[in-house]
Amino acid sequence: MQDKKIKVLAIGTHPDDVEGGMGGSIIKFLKLGHEVHILDLTNGEPTPHGTPEIRSEECKEATALLGVTDRTALGLPNRYLFDNTESRNTVAEVIRRVRPDIMFLPYWEDAHPDHIQATQICEAARFYAKLTKTDLAGEPWYPGRILYYLWSHQRVHLEPAFIIDISDEFESKVEVVKSYKSQFAFNEERWKDVNGKLHSYGQYYGSLIGTQYGEPFASREKLGLRDIRDLV
Repeated sequence: MQDKKIKVLAIGTHPDDVEGGMGGSIIKFLKLGHEVHILDLTNGEPTPHGTPEIRSEECKEATALLGVTDRTALGLPNRYLFDNTESRNTVAEVIRRVRPDIMFLPYWEDAHPDHIQATQICEAARFYAKLTKTDLAGEPWYPGRILYYLWSHQRVHLEPAFIIDISDEFESKVEVVKSYKSQFAFNEERWKDVNGKLHSYGQYYGSLIGTQYGEPFASREKLGLRDIRDLV
């Protein structure tokens, strides 16, 4: 089991969500030889300092820094994202194409309505993707696990099911997040605030497992271990 490679589908409501919530873990996964795909439900625009063109270029830079080679943008409506059959089907077809072992979604508690809707859409899409009597493109597939990352507009404390040590990947994660200058680094004051939060959150969750930096993940289902050797 130690040598088994897995396929990951990390889903964000907007470009930058996945990077902020689990960018360090993605870099680690790729180092370990796992396959990572990213799906952005919307283009994230409009925002006060961005445009679709700017956000697209920032996303390309961030994706290259992560080392991810497969990233899909669905183009669902930002600010008006809604859990409906059409959205579920669209995501389900991506799941059928990618065929991931594990899906990562935004944490279910958030002040941003789009983030909440995204989680609901993707949880339902996981179920839709396995259906046999359907018009969905692709062959049925059911990801074995959904896990949730923290990148919330609400000051919440995620009670993690586990924490990944990203001490070696943390500085690279910071550079990836900074790629989204229109969101996080449009002036010095903004970047100081975002950078400070990245460090404080990373150090806090790292301290819980005795490492310098960590990224927390939640699960609605209980997790089991096949082997005790990888415990930190």
